[in-house]
Amino acid sequence: MNHMEKHNHTAISKVTEFILLGLTDSPGLQAPLFGIFLVIVVGILVTVMGNLGMVILTHSDSKPHTPMYFFLRHLSITDLGYSAVIGPKMMINFVVHRNTISYHWCATQLAFFEVFIITELFILSAMAYDRYVAICKPLLYGVIMAEKVCWGLVLTPYLYGTFVSLFLTIKLFQLSFCDSNIISYLYCDRLPLISMLCSNTHELELIILIFSGCNLLSSLLVVLVSYMFILVTILRMNSTEGRYKAFSTCSSHLTVVVVFYGTLLFIYLQPKSSHAFAIDKMTSVFYTLVIPMLNPLIYSLRNKEVKDALKRTLTNRCKMSH
Repeated sequence: MNHMEKHNHTAISKVTEFILLGLTDSPGLQAPLFGIFLVIVVGILVTVMGNLGMVILTHSDSKPHTPMYFFLRHLSITDLGYSAVIGPKMMINFVVHRNTISYHWCATQLAFFEVFIITELFILSAMAYDRYVAICKPLLYGVIMAEKVCWGLVLTPYLYGTFVSLFLTIKLFQLSFCDSNIISYLYCDRLPLISMLCSNTHELELIILIFSGCNLLSSLLVVLVSYMFILVTILRMNSTEGRYKAFSTCSSHLTVVVVFYGTLLFIYLQPKSSHAFAIDKMTSVFYTLVIPMLNPLIYSLRNKEVKDALKRTLTNRCKMSH
């Protein structure tokens, strides 16, 4: 072991915490960014209320629990999960001079964040498959989308997401960090952490690229194939009303898919050399806070069944109060 390697190993033994810089490391810009802080606070509150509301609504509605409700509930749980893991620390960045995060909590934050992100990818795929069965095979819907199948389509992403997340997080945190413990980011994410490593990162970067690429592309392939069959079925329909009804059942899910996948593809499939952390920071705010806030709004505003469920729930509550 040469002198430099000894120095690096000594450095990692001293790194017990990291400093999160947030959106900017310039003290002069922190005041103007307070407006963004207020937006983030409101965003987190709306996210929590919106997703909790969606979970309660899809669980307590008197109508039989359809697979769409079931998947929507788990989509809200994953949205709530990763925004809850990231949001509080992100908020603290704006109100404290030195926002620190312990070495172990940084690893924990990264692990939980990745579990929920990976799980959400495959839940969105399961929702696309559910829409495909509902529109293309309506007579067999009850048989194909049985309760056991729905649970399988949800539990498998949770288990797979946990495995991948733990594997990559342990792999990353086993490597040596350099002297600096400053993370020029809003939370503990893979990209800024890898840039702080002194060890050879080629193997880790290759493993991450393979997993990220496979996760994104395989889940996206399920969505694209499902919608290809849906589109063919809709075009074959004679009734304009039938076409509109079929399309309206997919529109909210399609909106969520385009926004979520588009953002992730933008961040994670860029070549390393083209990464601009300033752009990545703003994009990360978008998909960690804005998307979880938008999802319940998109589903409640664009989905007739959810709107009807909300009306039934509010009517029942009014009756009970009287």
